[in-house]
Amino acid sequence: MTFTRSGSAASLCSRSGWLLAGALLCPQVQAAPEVTAETQRNRQAIGKAFAAWTADSQTFFDDVLAPNMVWTIKGSGPSAGIYRGRQDLLERAVKLLSARLASPIRPTVRNLWADGSHVIVEWDGETTTAHGKPYRNSYVWILRMQGGRAVEVTAFLDLVAYDRVVRQGSSNWPDGQRQRLRFWQVRWLLQEYASGAAWMTSAHGFEA
Repeated sequence: MTFTRSGSAASLCSRSGWLLAGALLCPQVQAAPEVTAETQRNRQAIGKAFAAWTADSQTFFDDVLAPNMVWTIKGSGPSAGIYRGRQDLLERAVKLLSARLASPIRPTVRNLWADGSHVIVEWDGETTTAHGKPYRNSYVWILRMQGGRAVEVTAFLDLVAYDRVVRQGSSNWPDGQRQRLRFWQVRWLLQEYASGAAWMTSAHGFEA
């Protein structure tokens, strides 16, 4: 009696080929990264605060910000810079804008991400100014959370739109902020003059 192996070399090669083809054609299923309790807690806290703000709550900054937090507005202009403490931000930025609006800003959250102690919110705000003109802006806030409150915030927004509204009552600004506004106004005028002079020189051969 003659015994044979179960499967010839040819059949083994054939099966190996099918296994290789399956591995190449079917992507490996990777487990989703685990969402930590801290991530979930911070995401829910900020999401809840924005939902309350959308429903006309006026306590967002008191609810979210730690008293000694540091808020940085990125960009250039009189409103950009670092605000140290919740009260500093409220006095020099939030109230400054609110006083020139007919109604509070109504936020619309576009995206909200969280990873550990950090939360990123992309949102749009819209309202009407005291002069009856629309005010619209888009924001990205990066918050570092600690103990349920934000201790550091980096804010990106359209500062041109913001400063255009707050300029409407700049006589009531703190002295330092009025000086910064004048500096940026003068700088803008000089840049406009320089660009205009350069155009005249290149286009018509005039000397500035």
